[in-house]
Amino acid sequence: MFGHLRGIIPGLLAFAVLAATSASAQTSYVHAGRLVDTIEGKVLEDQLITLDGERVVAVEPFTPPPAGSQVLDWSAYTVLPGLIDAHTHLSDWGQSNNVAEPLLHSAEEIALIGALNARETLEAGFTSVRDVGAFRANGEVALRNAINRGWVPGPRMWVAGAYLTVPGGGGEVTGLSPDAVIPADMRVGVVRNAGEMREKSRYLFQQGVDFLKLIATGAVLAEGTEPGALELTEEEMRAAVEVADSFGSYATAHAHGAEGIKAAIRAGVRSIEHASLIDDEGIRMARDAGVWLSMDIYNGDFIEEVGTRDGWPADMLRKNEETTDAQREGFTRAVAAGVRIAYGTDAGVYPHGDNARQFAYMVRYGMTPMQAIQAATISVAQMMDEDANIGAIAPGRFADMIAVASDPLSDITALENVDHVMKGGELVR
Repeated sequence: MFGHLRGIIPGLLAFAVLAATSASAQTSYVHAGRLVDTIEGKVLEDQLITLDGERVVAVEPFTPPPAGSQVLDWSAYTVLPGLIDAHTHLSDWGQSNNVAEPLLHSAEEIALIGALNARETLEAGFTSVRDVGAFRANGEVALRNAINRGWVPGPRMWVAGAYLTVPGGGGEVTGLSPDAVIPADMRVGVVRNAGEMREKSRYLFQQGVDFLKLIATGAVLAEGTEPGALELTEEEMRAAVEVADSFGSYATAHAHGAEGIKAAIRAGVRSIEHASLIDDEGIRMARDAGVWLSMDIYNGDFIEEVGTRDGWPADMLRKNEETTDAQREGFTRAVAAGVRIAYGTDAGVYPHGDNARQFAYMVRYGMTPMQAIQAATISVAQMMDEDANIGAIAPGRFADMIAVASDPLSDITALENVDHVMKGGELVR
């Protein structure tokens, strides 16, 4: 199934029966040389992880399991929970120098690229993602369902389905000629008032989304919009939050500008995406309200380098320059203030599979390596109300875990080169 795996890894053949073991829900074991306990924020030496099918049932100091047991020997590795990216876009082609790029690919082609992106994300050690919207509505829903049914390999997905945005706003395909016709499935989330917001929000939940994504302000990579400009009103965002609450869910807001961030917090969103121009008042509001910040602080360097090389529109490069340093400074202040931080990268702007490149930036701008790891594991799980299932290697949770030969607590870039990946008790690589 995984046609481009990097060779036969030592010990893989000896433990190839793990998938069959998972399917029959028999007991199996993982011997971890060092285990990162993301709940307590500490490292445990020489641990035995007991699995019952797809879930962990025990973690304890190593003692030899019963004779004849299936044991995966990761005693030479540091073992961590499967990583989680809170801000991805698997079901899109990716950023290019052509503002019309989203129109150049059919829904069928996007479905296939989504499957490829999902596989590359999983093999990079990200066993779960929160996918925060796509131009073609509900492609993420189909991809999530296909992964859950075992049709294609990929991470666990929680999906937004589409962007809830004003006409011509940061969630639209913009920069085209005035007479260009945008396909209807790319305008599913366009709203003009609070009533339309309620209608579109209910529709998305009826189509199977897990949460809502609001485009509160303009965007760096949307022509004709400004990151600091408020687009959705507080009333419109509150309408979406109320609908989400009625479905037992929540809304997150794309918000670069300070006023947009504060309006979204007042409206009741659970998390803020980007938060590039957040001010001290916004930081205090997020902390006091328990709102999470998902700040993609790696992206700015990628956009500057690749965008300049490939001739991305000058307006995009100008907005990226105006927000990159400000976002990193805001991140440092937010970490120091004790704001909840979730690891979110905006994967899709840069190539999928490179999600771990942001760890080094989070450490550089104020986090310890353990805090950065927790941001990409237990913290995201808590934000999504999924910490009973993912985010830690602990009894009751899915057996999602990765192994790295180097010590990420000494050098966080070790997570850019994951050696082994397991999802639900099955060895991916």
